[in-house]
Amino acid sequence: MVSAVVLAPVPLAAIWFGEPWLAALAVLAGGVMAWEWGRLCQRGALRNSGYLLICVVIAAVIAGASRGVGDGIGVACIGAVLVYWFAHDYKDRVWTALGTIWVAVPCVLLLWLARPAIAGRGTVLWLFAVVWATDIGAYFVGRAIGGPRLAPSWSPNKTWAGLVGGALCAGIVGWATTLVFEGIPALPLIAASAGLAIVEQFGDLAESVAKRRFGVKDSSGLIPGHGGLLDRLDGLLAAIPAVALLILYGGGVPTWR
Repeated sequence: MVSAVVLAPVPLAAIWFGEPWLAALAVLAGGVMAWEWGRLCQRGALRNSGYLLICVVIAAVIAGASRGVGDGIGVACIGAVLVYWFAHDYKDRVWTALGTIWVAVPCVLLLWLARPAIAGRGTVLWLFAVVWATDIGAYFVGRAIGGPRLAPSWSPNKTWAGLVGGALCAGIVGWATTLVFEGIPALPLIAASAGLAIVEQFGDLAESVAKRRFGVKDSSGLIPGHGGLLDRLDGLLAAIPAVALLILYGGGVPTWR
């Protein structure tokens, strides 16, 4: 918990001050998560495809920051094919290549969302608040109530109570946001926040499946008491594309510039 409190101001400051700080943080975070994913898929021994994975993710985020979201996603997709081609172990090459998309695309989309012409920093701050509230609510409600497991074969510690608790806390964040920004309809934002919480928790489950597949507890030991950066941001990696789709297709997410 101490590590989380110490690290939280870094992304908040980067979001608030925008370019070039947010882009630099996205490049750094993307590179670290790519390193963790490569080590995870290759059982701690980073092979050539793992190094290529890191380079592709960094290149995709830089392309997204400098040239636009389409170029960034294009680099990620082409890079994923290259990573698959160069993967040493056929059994793990699909996992390694999918990690290229999973890490790079949300980083690119985050920079796209932060642009004032698209959504703006207020929307990104709301997104982070929803994700953090989901994690906190799921943890404390799940521990307090317990009950049936959400997906015992994937993650034995997650419960249905935690899922509901996380969604409720996210909904409260949505409601509080309507009090801060006047003129925002409450019900659509509360529903979007609660729905995003469910997406976030299934993003967490997705990484749990990968860690169980490769027999590891954490993606790395980078953050004391919290595992790796990927362990902290797995839900956010799922939530960012969901918000991008909501904004593109009008899903109750307002934009605050």
